Amino acid sequence: MDISAILTILFFVLIGIQIIFFFVPFPLWLSAKLSRVDVGIADLFVMRTFRKIPPHELVLPAITAEYAGIPISIAKMQSHYMAGGSVQNVVSALIAASKAKIELNWDTATSIDLAGRNVLEAVQMSVNPKVIQTPTIEAVSHDGIQVKAVCLVTVRANIAKLVGSAGEETVLARVGEGIVTSIGKSRNFKQVLEKPDLITEAVLDTGLDSGTAFEILSIDISDIDVGENIGARLQIDQAEADKRVAQAKAEQRRAEAMARQTEMRAKVEEMRAKVVEAQAEVPEAMFEALSQGRFSVMDYYKMENMIADTKMREGLSGGKRAKGGSSGG
Repeated sequence: MDISAILTILFFVLIGIQIIFFFVPFPLWLSAKLSRVDVGIADLFVMRTFRKIPPHELVLPAITAEYAGIPISIAKMQSHYMAGGSVQNVVSALIAASKAKIELNWDTATSIDLAGRNVLEAVQMSVNPKVIQTPTIEAVSHDGIQVKAVCLVTVRANIAKLVGSAGEETVLARVGEGIVTSIGKSRNFKQVLEKPDLITEAVLDTGLDSGTAFEILSIDISDIDVGENIGARLQIDQAEADKRVAQAKAEQRRAEAMARQTEMRAKVEEMRAKVVEAQAEVPEAMFEALSQGRFSVMDYYKMENMIADTKMREGLSGGKRAKGGSSGG
């Protein structure tokens, strides 16, 4: 047999060994047995082939848990992995809780993990409280001055309430609401600047952490500043609004007066038109009266003399009034 044939056989043998070790990870099984983890070669083969579970993602955490003194069965790990959970995260959380003397079992840890919360981070927050910074909170005191504050909220995770409870966003919203209410009850902004601890203490006493997955340990104001004079601005806005209303009413009255004036002019023009129309009918009426004998020529002249006499008297009386006015001056 030549060398090329031997090399070909060795190549296929190595490929076969790799395939066998892929489906039946003998080194991993040996490590598990040496660590007293109860898992068989057949179990590893079933995981890889039928359940599509990478065996090392279960066996290595099981070995770690065994050495930490909290043995966990491979069957429980398989169930949690197939449910979509993170086996490594849960095992790390159980080990951390055990070392910190925090009561946490497998069922509770997997429930927290499947609920979408980071169970390891929750255990770490139970040991080392976390500080959460609020965004800038703006509130107005009784004197109308705006106060801006930034708070640091120290919280500790409550593992027993992690499932079904509110998260950090709810805590921040409640703290912001409490700060706004407390500042709003202050007589003036100076009281807030002088004793900000009174505000945080009042907020703490309201039990903001009820129904949440955290326990609020403290609320501290890290930054406080004075903003706008909201009261004065509102008064200015109100005065401007009143001015616009008054201007609108004045404009309405002016428009109504102009409308009445236009209406009166129209009525005067209408009356003038009627007078002109009546005057135009006088000659025709006189002609008809003369024709029918109801009005003689002498009557016409008498009427003309009367009209001329009346105009003369009106002219004389007007001249006398003018002279009397000038002599009186």
